[in-house]
Amino acid sequence: MVDMRPMLATHTDSVPTGDAWAHEVKWDGWRVIAEVRGGAVRLFSRSERDVTSSFPELQGLVLPDLVLDGEIVALDEAGIPSLHALADRISGPAKTQRPGRAAPRPVTVMLFDVLALDGHEVIDQPWHRRRELLDALAPSLEHDKWLVPEVYADGRMLLDVTRERGLEGVVSKRRSSPYRPGQRSPHWLKRPHRRTRSVVVGGWRPETGSRDRLGAVLVGTPGPDGRLRLLGRVGSGLAGRAGDELLAHLRDLACPDRPFDDVPRIDAELATWVRPEVVIDVESLGLAGQGRLRQPSYRGLRPDLVPADTLATDIPEEDSDA
Repeated sequence: MVDMRPMLATHTDSVPTGDAWAHEVKWDGWRVIAEVRGGAVRLFSRSERDVTSSFPELQGLVLPDLVLDGEIVALDEAGIPSLHALADRISGPAKTQRPGRAAPRPVTVMLFDVLALDGHEVIDQPWHRRRELLDALAPSLEHDKWLVPEVYADGRMLLDVTRERGLEGVVSKRRSSPYRPGQRSPHWLKRPHRRTRSVVVGGWRPETGSRDRLGAVLVGTPGPDGRLRLLGRVGSGLAGRAGDELLAHLRDLACPDRPFDDVPRIDAELATWVRPEVVIDVESLGLAGQGRLRQPSYRGLRPDLVPADTLATDIPEEDSDA
């Protein structure tokens, strides 16, 4: 049976050069493993959760039985992925699915690897061979729903282009690398333009002058005992609809006890504690003193992840102030 955990990339500050490496666009979406059997597609999130029912438009692939690795993205008119547009596709609370709400934006799966073909695993084959298999499948895909993006030889050029276009960054892959499910590999390197990490919400504070609008969330990562280590307060990026939708996910999780090891009084004041179940992505300038996020900004919900997945970050705990 194929291991459905995706292989993960390691953060790098510089894009590698040389013929040993190939380079791809880093897409801003949700990672999935797609299992195709008899035209039926099953989708599994990074936490191995079956999310097939959330994406009915991705059914009906006329392909041999195989297992694929890719990223689900919701593209805007300019072809730029929007993480916010994916927010309600997996287990959105009933109150966010209100009448009159706009239909979910169509999604596309950006495919970048093959794990199995015709019942045979290919994860021990080098990346360049698995890529040849993927390229051979590309003509059979529905190109508005399933795409095989290009691979580039010049990673530094791609880094400049993705920055100019507002894309997330670059992933560099050693051409000889096997696929190792569930492992963070030094043979896949990611160079994002912004530092992003997934964190768990443990509480929220109201907007100044209002008890019913979200002003900020308190976030952290779980320790061995399940309690959260505080990473700070996130308020930027929560204005308007983004804050309303996040608060809809948090209201029913209210609890009397704070889930953090320790919270300064200035942060705890007026806070409503919640069960540590909701995962979000935040953007920041790394970690500052006392291990707090520097200038964090909310980017979107991550219902495809569970709290334990936030421990699998490769952002150093001691980031510089640069």
